[in-house]
Amino acid sequence: MSMPNPIKPSKKPRAGLYSVGLRAYWEQFPGLRERLLQYNAFIQKRMSEWAEVYNFGLVDAEDTGREAGEWLNAQQVDIVFCHAATYTTSSTVLQVHQRCQAPAVFLNLQPTARMNYEQSTTGEWLAHCGACPVPEFSNAFERAGLSFRVVNGLLGLDYTPDISLTDETTHERIEAVRAWKRIEEWLRAAGVMRTLRQSRFGFLGNTYGGMLDLYSDFTMVQAQTGLHVVVLEMCDLDRLVKDVTPAEVREKLAHIHAMFRISGDSPSDPIARKPTEEQMEWSAKVAAAQEKLVREYDLDALTYYYHGAPGGAYEKLQSGFIVGHSLLTAGGIPCSGEGDLKTAVAMKIGDIAGAGGSFSEIVAVDYEDETILLGHDGPFHIAISEGKPILRGMGLYHGKQGTGVSVEAKVKPGPITTLNVTQTGDGRLKLIISEGRSTDGPIMRIGNTQTPVKFRLHPDDYMDKWFAEAPTHHCAMTVGHNASLFEKVGELMKIRHVTL
Repeated sequence: MSMPNPIKPSKKPRAGLYSVGLRAYWEQFPGLRERLLQYNAFIQKRMSEWAEVYNFGLVDAEDTGREAGEWLNAQQVDIVFCHAATYTTSSTVLQVHQRCQAPAVFLNLQPTARMNYEQSTTGEWLAHCGACPVPEFSNAFERAGLSFRVVNGLLGLDYTPDISLTDETTHERIEAVRAWKRIEEWLRAAGVMRTLRQSRFGFLGNTYGGMLDLYSDFTMVQAQTGLHVVVLEMCDLDRLVKDVTPAEVREKLAHIHAMFRISGDSPSDPIARKPTEEQMEWSAKVAAAQEKLVREYDLDALTYYYHGAPGGAYEKLQSGFIVGHSLLTAGGIPCSGEGDLKTAVAMKIGDIAGAGGSFSEIVAVDYEDETILLGHDGPFHIAISEGKPILRGMGLYHGKQGTGVSVEAKVKPGPITTLNVTQTGDGRLKLIISEGRSTDGPIMRIGNTQTPVKFRLHPDDYMDKWFAEAPTHHCAMTVGHNASLFEKVGELMKIRHVTL
């Protein structure tokens, strides 16, 4: 099963970088400046795997600090990394961040695991004393009202510079691996922030009536995330459906058959039947129009729901939503049902992070396996599926109008993280994060997505904690253990977050 290319690839973050030193050292210790710049170039190269890196180079006094801050501002960086290469005064560093107030991360990355104590000189020590100025930096930032983060560990070179008096090959040591994992997470979190700030989320139709947790203030969402909400009408989609050609239907049908298995009748549920040819063609036609809608309005995500009058034209239109919205989700345009804008944000965060993000809620608890079944009647993120998802014809959509084709699937077994975006009583967004494992346990054959998840706590204890956080009842399920990454997203975006 080959995944479609993203319709709109995520933005790479713009990361600022500079290294620090004390200008008086350069004449006193020949070769030290060049050695630190060599470390700086290594950091830039590693960071370039995840970001566009804007490297100022060396900041060694107040004047270069001012210059660096103004230059980094001009590059519109999302995050700034200060490499504590050796000692410098805190006034030098504070100049940078009073001018460029992008989130700051200090890198205390020692080049060696252990100095050569017998042969070390003062110049050799200064190349390894990155930790020395960091307390001074932190005190100055605290008193200036600026926030900061610190990554401690080893630099992770895979060679030893000629000038060195000790072994600097540390790339396989846990202290280097762990440090670079944290740097990667900060960069990926900055990529989430940058992409969201430039995103357009479609809101098609309305929110399911009475689901008070789902209701969202569009201004609040834009103010706290930067994304823009594009309000769409069913007639916008209906217009595009009418323009879909037979050739486009055939092409979309071929795509659907490549991505899904077509079911027979459910062995247990009389309303879950083999999709009819008419249902499949209608889903393909609507899916073609849904992609046109995304492209015409330049959307990065979509939330939708429509409860039309029985037998109305829009009831038939919405009956074909789930297949196309699952295809869009697989193509990097997360789609959330029931008009749940906040969960669309959660799904987009997971997708930008490369971890999927499938629309879910609590389905049931399996007390024998001590798992919680998470899923929904669609859409589903095909990229994280265990095998090909199944399409079933539905004689009715429970709690909704109409009939159509739905997705039956489960997330592949392994580590997962759920991300819930909720809203507090004071109007602030909040992230609720949980890590667990999806299992190969059984699921129902009723045309819904379902994944058994074993959390670290007993289901009752887990639900006690989750419900106490006042979540939105939907969440995004992502693959991998991503709590540390999602926490960094919350911190960079100044969104409250809690990990259960």
